[in-house]
Amino acid sequence: MKVSVIILNYNGLANTLDCLNSLKKCQTQGNQVDFIVIDNNSSDGSKKVLGTLDNIHLIPNPQNLGYTGGNNTGIRYALRSKPDLILILNNDTLADKNLIVNLINAARNADIISPKIYFAKNFEFHKDRYKKDELGRVIWYAGGKIDWSNVIGRHAGVDEVDKNQYDTRSPVDFATGACMLIKRQVFEKIGLFDEKYFLYLEDMDFCVRAQKAHFKIIFEPKAILWHKNAGSVGGSGSDLQDYFITRNRLLFAVKFARLKTKIAVFRQVLTQVADPIKRKALIDFLTWRFQQGSYKFNK
Repeated sequence: MKVSVIILNYNGLANTLDCLNSLKKCQTQGNQVDFIVIDNNSSDGSKKVLGTLDNIHLIPNPQNLGYTGGNNTGIRYALRSKPDLILILNNDTLADKNLIVNLINAARNADIISPKIYFAKNFEFHKDRYKKDELGRVIWYAGGKIDWSNVIGRHAGVDEVDKNQYDTRSPVDFATGACMLIKRQVFEKIGLFDEKYFLYLEDMDFCVRAQKAHFKIIFEPKAILWHKNAGSVGGSGSDLQDYFITRNRLLFAVKFARLKTKIAVFRQVLTQVADPIKRKALIDFLTWRFQQGSYKFNK
């Protein structure tokens, strides 16, 4: 099997290097694995350092294209060489040595696969809740379900200590964009990520389109990954998250939800317009201003 691993970097050099170092230790069992790093016009010297690394293909984007546009750059590049599988992987993750082979094995039974993902140590939402020996086994993702009433994705098992309660391979509503192995045929049939999202909810959008095209999406518990939660975007509950999640929930609802739900989500956002970030997100949605929209990134 030929696998292209795509890692997106934006001012996250230390995370990207840690991620690549963990991937170097992964077993491949004779499969051909290529590493593609996309740099979204970083200003932290990433391109210079990453350009010196052996055995990766570095593609610099001339501007920050977000999660969607950045990864689409890598996907288009990868598809030219006809890989069997493409692995989209956040740069703020650390791979177990058997991650790649266990995902490949699971691809015999599905078209899109996400692994069991733990919080990396000391990146838990509730750090004081856990014993020292439980750190590194607190679940971030053990399957994804779409809450259609509220138009949001929910992770199974989040914040739970792993006690083998999520050790069964199972179908899911969505694979997480933090780590998703995708067969080439999926992209060939449904296209790439919708770049209007820029970041957040693009993984749900992609998976809904895939399911409508009759592709199978599963959670694979034998494959393990650790996630420095929100390490690539500046932390949970940030203005960035508030802006893009608010705007993109509206976009996702318009594309896929029932009329009643569309109206409910719009009304909910209207109640939040006292918050300037959410007001900006609503205005951008109403004026159909997508991709980066009016959000300003700090350099």
